[in-house]
Amino acid sequence: MLLIVAAVLGVVLSAGAYGFLRAVSILQDAVYTHLPEALGFDGAPVWWPLPFLGVAGLLVALTVRYLPGNGGHQPAEGLNTKGAPPAADLPGILLAAVFSLSLGAVVGPEAPLIALGGGIALYLFRLIRPDADRTTQAVVAASGSFAAVSALLGSPLLGAFLLMEASGLGGPMLGIVLLPGLLASGVGSLVFTGIGSWTGVGSGSLVIPSLPAVGRPDLGQFGWALVIGVASAFLGTAIQRTALRLQPRVNGSRLFWTPVMGLVTAGVAIAYAEGTGKDFSEVLFSGQSQLPELLLHTQSYTAGALALLVACKSIGYCVCLSAFRGGPIFPAMFIGAAGGIALSHLPGLPFVAGAAMGMGAMSVALLRLPMTSVLLATLLLGADGVTVMPLVIVAVVVCHVTASRLVPPPAAPVPAGA
Repeated sequence: MLLIVAAVLGVVLSAGAYGFLRAVSILQDAVYTHLPEALGFDGAPVWWPLPFLGVAGLLVALTVRYLPGNGGHQPAEGLNTKGAPPAADLPGILLAAVFSLSLGAVVGPEAPLIALGGGIALYLFRLIRPDADRTTQAVVAASGSFAAVSALLGSPLLGAFLLMEASGLGGPMLGIVLLPGLLASGVGSLVFTGIGSWTGVGSGSLVIPSLPAVGRPDLGQFGWALVIGVASAFLGTAIQRTALRLQPRVNGSRLFWTPVMGLVTAGVAIAYAEGTGKDFSEVLFSGQSQLPELLLHTQSYTAGALALLVACKSIGYCVCLSAFRGGPIFPAMFIGAAGGIALSHLPGLPFVAGAAMGMGAMSVALLRLPMTSVLLATLLLGADGVTVMPLVIVAVVVCHVTASRLVPPPAAPVPAGA
């Protein structure tokens, strides 16, 4: 019966996830492409992000303040998979995510999809079986999250690994959740692909085709894996710790600081566009749609432009983590890829290998999920991913260990009666 429920949820929730992602994409195009043209501009002027990210900050602040659920999990704290939200929280999560993602905040769509998928699945199941035990409800909620995120990352297997590693499932509970979750993920991915084919707008898969073949890794590239792992640990830890330091200030005066963080993000995007002649959209948004373009057109970027892109995207990512609502995965991957490509201008590092190591290392720096980070950086590169996997593993392990050493140890508990 659980498998049947999981299959039905896979159909319903993957269709809903597809609609959510398409709606965000349509709103992005409407605000940043069609509206400037309708107003007579030849493309969006360089100042265009300022008013819209300010408005985005205000709308997110109002949603978080006045609707239940705090707008969902705060992304500076990582990826939350510790249970489905109650039904009353779902409208706030949906609105905060749409305002953040469609108007230019540097966050990804995966966290809202996980929360909405689990919450909707649990709500629907409780309508049908209000007397179900807690374990059954937890399995159904997990299956809903599996289905919602199944095709976003380009592979249903990758989405399943992400949720299992992030939730810390193991032992008997893993066996209970695994089959319904994998079934919901597989069915969801199939429906996602079918809807994309039927509508003619694609499935939104992140898998990057047509990359040049890379040779077998050599000793020099393993040396670069150590460098990229250590550098990513310092950069990722700095981004997350700064965001966590900003978060209490934002929470204390949300209606003021959230729009300010939006304006800061717009400012660094404008600075990047003015400094490089590139489009400000490369700094804004999650980076999910820009990542394939970055890898397929690396020859159009100088090392200086890539370094400025990493700096500006990191600042925007940091302040958006502290104030907006979304997920941490795609901006981290984009920053890692841009940094790896920048380093490939130095001898001994092919750009595909550098980008793969950067994506894996920055992912683990922000997520603390080593297995998922390796798969993120390899499954998305097609045939090249298998070749560079040993390099990615080294970079991910080095980054994970280094970042763990950079994080302060938890405070010792105070003895009773002290």
